[in-house]
Amino acid sequence: MPDWSYQTLFRPLLFRLPGRIARSFTLGAIGTLSRLPLGSFVIRTLGHMEPAPLLRSKIGGVELATPVGLAGSADPAGTAHRAMAQFGFGFIELGPVMAEPLAAGEVSPGAGAAPIRLDAARERIVYPAYAEHAGGGAAAAAAAAAARLAKPGHALPQLVRLTPLPGSTPEQALPQLLPMMRQLRQAGAAGFFMDALQQPLDPHGTAWLLEQLRIAARQAEPNLQDALLFLYIPHDAGDSRLAEILQAIDLTAWTGAVIGESRSPDTGELVLDPQDKHSCLAKLRLLRELPTKPAVDFTLIAAAGIYEPQDALDTIEAGASYVMLHAGLVFAGPGLPKRVNEAILHEKVKQLPAPEPVSFWRHWGWMCLLGIGMILGGLLAWMIAATTVLLPYDEAFLGLKRDALHHINHRLLHFMSHDRITLAGTMISIGVLYYQLSRYGLQFSIHWARITLLVSCTFGFLSFFLYLGYGYFDPLHAMVAIILLPMFLLSMRKNPDRPFRGAVNLRNDAVWRRAMYGQCCMVALGFALVIGSITISGFGITKVFVPQDLSYMDTTAAQLRAANPHLVPLIAHDRAGFGGALFSDALALLIMSLWGLQQGQRWLWWTYLLGGSPAFIAAFTVHMHIGYTDFVHLSPAVFALALYIGGLVLLYPYLMPRLRRRSQ
Repeated sequence: MPDWSYQTLFRPLLFRLPGRIARSFTLGAIGTLSRLPLGSFVIRTLGHMEPAPLLRSKIGGVELATPVGLAGSADPAGTAHRAMAQFGFGFIELGPVMAEPLAAGEVSPGAGAAPIRLDAARERIVYPAYAEHAGGGAAAAAAAAAARLAKPGHALPQLVRLTPLPGSTPEQALPQLLPMMRQLRQAGAAGFFMDALQQPLDPHGTAWLLEQLRIAARQAEPNLQDALLFLYIPHDAGDSRLAEILQAIDLTAWTGAVIGESRSPDTGELVLDPQDKHSCLAKLRLLRELPTKPAVDFTLIAAAGIYEPQDALDTIEAGASYVMLHAGLVFAGPGLPKRVNEAILHEKVKQLPAPEPVSFWRHWGWMCLLGIGMILGGLLAWMIAATTVLLPYDEAFLGLKRDALHHINHRLLHFMSHDRITLAGTMISIGVLYYQLSRYGLQFSIHWARITLLVSCTFGFLSFFLYLGYGYFDPLHAMVAIILLPMFLLSMRKNPDRPFRGAVNLRNDAVWRRAMYGQCCMVALGFALVIGSITISGFGITKVFVPQDLSYMDTTAAQLRAANPHLVPLIAHDRAGFGGALFSDALALLIMSLWGLQQGQRWLWWTYLLGGSPAFIAAFTVHMHIGYTDFVHLSPAVFALALYIGGLVLLYPYLMPRLRRRSQ
């Protein structure tokens, strides 16, 4: 469920459902997909969320692939953790976990019956209980959390948020928390978020409890000495009392602090609101400005009010090293971790020196030449298909001259011309895509551009074997393949991946939301062309003709075979070749649309426009010219054109931002 499908298809439907049903359906569907054969491959392919090495870090001895975590209350039962571990998260929180399971009424009055309230306009979520099970019941007990820790279904570090039972005094909380720490550490917890500072704050009692936990974890319990130990601070905790508590405890013994979610002292509800970011920022600054400052390696995690990448950058500027997501996933979509990672990576890359220029001849230049070769080859093929149609070796294979085909069927040459011109237009489109991806992607060692070219070219060269399906060997195509193949191999050799240095999207604004519809159009077009190309290739090496083809020529396949036994194999060669070229073109378009869209990358919009136009122009002009205007035959092309135009229009503001005029 990438953002382009979530924002356009799923979110409008899910937001019409009751909150609990929408959450259960979403998490259940994602979790089920991750457990299916090839499910993880589908998630990775649609999202391409593999984090860059520059994002890796360590907290204590725990390695994190990214600085983005998943809040425990986003998926209380861990239904979709296996899937979400592939969304770009670096760690996952479990909890809040209590020592014992509670009845719904003990968590919050009426929590079992009360709905999850969602205000889409204000991007606000109200849970009836601070610590509730996915089904609306009790908070997960330590035993259930231990079972999940032992078999997580993923490799990400897991940190557990521990909270005392409601109404517990500090003296009562200590014997609840310590046994849970031992049990969950043994089950595999990398560390703990100690949620002992909920409102109303008791400075003396809370400080005593935290000191006792610190002494037990760092001195009395050998199994806990290397566990990560974080204070969990509600974002709305009173500053004066919080400062009093923090100055009364030994912060150097703690790994860090999480500025996170807050329980309403009156209703027990958990309220998530974009405005939480402001109090989160204030708490981050308070911790950094304490008279008794924490240690230099005291790690801060922001877990409140992160709805868009800019929010994450704001908290990092205020002192956080890591962020955790919850409500932002609901309103922005599952691509938010990737977008946050890209924003953080962009800030890191800006501090690095510019890399050495990549050699033209060693890397990207060969692919540029391959693209130019495809464009020139397509233009030549178009010219031949629009004039003589047949080449000398075609006539030699048939044993007939061009004029003799008119006596077999007066529309036969027109039909063959239509196949060859559509192939020529597709070749030009491929050439444009390859040139652009090389010039603006491969030259800068962008990973997704290299993968796009690798996949598309590989299938493009393999499609040569489709030409042999009916026993017709095309010497010209073979010669072109022999010339272009070394260019492809040379462009792929020792080509490193480097972090993207362009600007990235930071806001969930109207331009971004509109672009999600545009991306959806282009992805749908890519999938449609993949299916269409497979269908065309399949017909090319089996039945050759669809009913509309034979109706246009007013003949049958048997009559054509009777007229000349080599005629159908020649047409099959054209069809299969066109299907193979279209498949290669579709793969490039699809991968580019899935992985490559970044705000302000003007070259991408021009690549869509210049890369798609030749194929559509060739397809429609030749059909109009020869009078092959059957609605059923042209309807897939019309549908594809509608997606193409819609994608271009919707993506224009995102990819082609207005340039500010220079001040006079």
